[in-house]
Amino acid sequence: MEIRAATVLPARREPIELHTGDGLRLVGELAQPLDRPPVATLVTLHPLPTHGGFMDSHVYKKAANRLPALADLAVLRFNTRGTGSERGTSEGTFDGGEGERFDVTAALEYAEYHDLPRVWVVGWSFGTELALKWAHDPLVEGAILLSPPLHRATDDDLDAWAGFGRPLVVLVPEFDDYLRPEEARRRFARVPQAEVIGVDGAKHLWVGEPYVRIVLNEIVRRVNPEAYPLPSDI
Repeated sequence: MEIRAATVLPARREPIELHTGDGLRLVGELAQPLDRPPVATLVTLHPLPTHGGFMDSHVYKKAANRLPALADLAVLRFNTRGTGSERGTSEGTFDGGEGERFDVTAALEYAEYHDLPRVWVVGWSFGTELALKWAHDPLVEGAILLSPPLHRATDDDLDAWAGFGRPLVVLVPEFDDYLRPEEARRRFARVPQAEVIGVDGAKHLWVGEPYVRIVLNEIVRRVNPEAYPLPSDI
């Protein structure tokens, strides 16, 4: 069977709640391999909620639909404060990336409390800003950034990640609306351990199954290389 955009592979999927240090309840979902423990964990940070981003943004939904079965990964998705989806609406209101520091911390604390292994943070667009600003946690093995705009995240945040020392993989679409590969390589040069990968033909939202497969493969290549490359059929 060919893996298509709507393919949902077997996994243990459960609704979860996160509780922030400033007293909010956030809704999410954890997907894990069906009959074995995960080898690593993706904590995902979604695009800008004021422009349609949420835990079900398509790359993350497809990651949760496929990667537990294909790569033995746990995928934690959640709605940041004030964001809603089919799963429900998280308490609070959008805070432009500042109050969301508590949301990132709550997700990482959930992973730690539930003994989820080898945590990597995956940020997409606005989520990359949250990762760069607020994911400096000893639990985090590294971060993968999809379409970073570098609007809210500043050179100071890049310098802080450089000092943090964890790997940083940056996937930049050739035709991104905000930051394209050449400029991204210049900006991320401040982070010696950053690897910037330009993706030919891609746009900011990674629309199209070929681009989704590139993203998921690059994630797996870093987080569980034994499962790389992902199959296109099962």
